[in-house]
Order: sequence, then structure tokens, then C-alpha cells
Amino acid sequence: MPVVQLCAQFVKEAVCPPDKGKVDYYDRAIKGFILEARPSGGKTFHLRYRDAHGKLRQHKIGDAVAISFDKARQKALRLRSEVVLGGDPLEERKALRQVPTVAEFIRDTYIPHIHLHRRNLQSTLSFINCHILPRFGAKHLDEITTSLLTQAHLDLRAKGYALASANKIPILFKIMFNLAKKKNIQGAQSNPANGVVLFNPDNAKERYLSAAETQRLYEVLGRSENTQLKHIVTLLLMFGCRKRELLDAEWSHFDLERRNWRIPMSKNGKARNIPISAKALEILNSLPRWKGCPYVVPNPATKKPFGNLYYPWDKIRKEAGMPDLRMHDLRHTFASNLVNSGQSIYVVSKLLGHSQIKTTARYSHLADETLLSAVDAAAKVVDANWKSSAQPQG
Repeated sequence: MPVVQLCAQFVKEAVCPPDKGKVDYYDRAIKGFILEARPSGGKTFHLRYRDAHGKLRQHKIGDAVAISFDKARQKALRLRSEVVLGGDPLEERKALRQVPTVAEFIRDTYIPHIHLHRRNLQSTLSFINCHILPRFGAKHLDEITTSLLTQAHLDLRAKGYALASANKIPILFKIMFNLAKKKNIQGAQSNPANGVVLFNPDNAKERYLSAAETQRLYEVLGRSENTQLKHIVTLLLMFGCRKRELLDAEWSHFDLERRNWRIPMSKNGKARNIPISAKALEILNSLPRWKGCPYVVPNPATKKPFGNLYYPWDKIRKEAGMPDLRMHDLRHTFASNLVNSGQSIYVVSKLLGHSQIKTTARYSHLADETLLSAVDAAAKVVDANWKSSAQPQG
């Protein structure tokens, strides 16, 4: 165990005695700083130290050919300081090697997790494949920063995506990092998504189809290359259900004789029943079916539920002259039609599957408008009677 004054010149001239498999030259100035020399001529810098339990550990700093003596010495000083403060450089290096990439974390942890705890997987998986993996998949969790997420957030908005869609990037990363921390996965000690300022989408706005717009939409749907889209849109307007509820619906959930559709798991976590109108029943009975396929409106090519209908829907709404129309607005239209036909907010709430009446209260202004129209009609009758009675008698 020769103790020497390590320097660049010594490193250059150091050799391993011919009768030894290797020799460690200990630096006189930095405790534990070693130059290992081998018969082959190879030389490596190490730091030898004892961890908090007194166990002797050796941390490789680097090959003497690849790293200069000055750089190795600086690294040895930093590592030695960590040891004095109670750190363990070898364990830290091991921990870094255990930090998964974003793609590995999604594959091994996040997707199995959402398969157990989420109902709607298709839209999330589609978003991950389109926007998360191409940009972040190769990066390790500890390489994800707030600035990287902020830029991706802004870029998605700049491409024309809705505010809520752009927000999915920081929101999804926040969920993933919280899950990683909960499972003690390396690289997730802090959550970079916490520092991203979300856009403030006006999700409270409702868009309703007028009778004329509904007719125009039907006409355009008849020309769509997606032959299932016209059935999907029609049933969404008739049931007022959520898009995913319909796309994942199976024939076993429907009792056509009793005119009832039982959704096994809705957004609020409970099963619910939807009555089937005579017209909706007629449409259901006319739908194409495929042997061995349990789904009501599947993708004809795969016999599986559609994952994302954005592109065929976007083409249709633009052709119909309604580029702002969201598929979720079909649900708003259903509610609007109910209220305007005189149904109470409680009936609307039940049919929409809202767990709280306050969620349905957004449609109360429609009820007020219906009542206002009613009193205006009554006032016109009274006004007409007054005018007729005021006419001079001949």
C-alpha cells in the first residue's frame, strides 16, 4: 500500500510491479484517493472510504486515460466531502442507475396502475403515445424539469390544441411523479409538474346544437368515411351519455326488451341505468353486428372500441360549419333539449348521471328561459284579451 504524492506526472509514469496483479497508490493529500495500476498498463482513479456502518467501500472515479488528474482530484475532493457529511457516493451512484426512463416508468408502473384504477384508458394511452413518449420517453425521471414541461405545455397550445388538452401534459406528469414517489421509485423525490402554471380553460361554457345545426350535422355525417360515426353521434344525442360510456358499451349491458341500458361503471364510480327511448331502440336494433364482437359501436376494422375519434369528428364538424363543436357538446344538447321540453333539473340530473344536483345546475338558466317564454306567451294572451275588451262597442 504505497503512499505517494499523486500528481499528473506520477500518474503518467506509474506502473504495476511485474510480480503483482495490481497496485494501489494512495494519495498523501486526500484520504482514500487512489490510483490503481495494472500489469496491462491500465490505470483507474478510485476513492476508498468507510460508509456510515463502517463498511469499506470503493467508488470508481474514472479511467486515467479518459479523465485528467486535475479532474479526478476535484471529483475526489467532492466525494470525500460527501463522505464526511454522512453521504455514501457508491449508494448514490447505484440509486442513479436505478432511475427509470419515462418510457420504462410508464410501461412498468403507470400503465399497470391505471389498468387497476382507471375506467377510461384509451384516451390516456393515446395521449401518452402521441405527446409524451416521443418527446420524453428516453429521458430519465430525474432529467424531467419544470422548464421542459412548461415548454411542452406551451408548444401543444401553439399547435392549436385546446387549453384543456395542453394542460394534460403537466397534469399527467404530476400524477405520474406522485405515483412514482408513493412507490419509492428513484428520481421522483420532487415533482417538476408542480411549477407549471396551467391554462385556465372555460369549461363551464356550454355549446348547444340548434335544430337546424342538428339537421346539418346529420347530413354531413351521412357522407363520413367512418360508417360508425353517424350511429355514435345519434346515440350520444339521444342518451346524453359520456362518449367513453358509449364507445365501451357492450350488448350484454342492454336489456332491449325492458328498454334499459345499465352502465356498469360511470364517472362517479357507480353503476347507473339509462332508459331507452323508442327512437333510440329503433337505432340500436338497426346497428350492424359482428360475430364474436360484444361491443355496440366498435371499430369495424378491429372489432374493438374506438380509441380516439378526433380526426373523423374534426373533419365532420368543420364540413358542417361548426369547428367549435365538441363531441361533449352533444351531451349538453341532450340536457338542453330536456330542459326546454319542460323537464325538471332533477330529471335532467338523473338522466345525465350526475352525483350532485349542483353539477346539473349549470343548465338552470335554460329552465329560466323556458319559464320566461311561458310567461311571455301567457302575457300575450292576456294582452290580446285586454285589447279586445277595450274595443268600442258598435
